[in-house]
Amino acid sequence: MKLTDVIRRPLITEKTSILREDGRTIVFEVAMAANKIEIRRAIEQLLGAKVAGVRTSVTHGKVKRQGRFAGRRSDWKKAYVTLREGQKMPEFLEGA
Repeated sequence: MKLTDVIRRPLITEKTSILREDGRTIVFEVAMAANKIEIRRAIEQLLGAKVAGVRTSVTHGKVKRQGRFAGRRSDWKKAYVTLREGQKMPEFLEGA
């Protein structure tokens, strides 16, 4: 799996903004097949920051209805990445 396929996008929500205030935790949506080692390698090479730890969780898709038709959103995986002490937050996340 290529490094650019591992990380889909950063998650910007109220909960992740509170986690980001400590200056060390970033949350990303990642590929379902990605493991913690691949996520760590992708963050360190793409963002240039040293990673202290990675926690992952799978979020199950919701059932959504459109009238009488029911569909289901797909499952997705998110990764909570903790940077090492003294590492700087990447620039694209500082202002968000």
